[in-house]
Amino acid sequence: MTTTEKILTAVLAGAAAGVLAGILMAPDKGTETRRKLSDTTRESLSKVKDFATSSVSNLKERVFSKVNGNYDEAGAESRMM
Repeated sequence: MTTTEKILTAVLAGAAAGVLAGILMAPDKGTETRRKLSDTTRESLSKVKDFATSSVSNLKERVFSKVNGNYDEAGAESRMM
């Protein structure tokens, strides 16, 4: 895992923890809190899925480029950022 990926993962985890703490400390009814948790979880999982799909797609592109002999390390690095 690259430094950028580690930082992004830490930021996402921190944001998720902050949202969870805010929801749990809010003075709402239990049903409202559960609905908010459900909505937040669904949105977060969607974002993680999109990120993972994008990362796999980039990795696939880099592998196929390298296998086909068209690997340009500088170009691959610039596409990742």
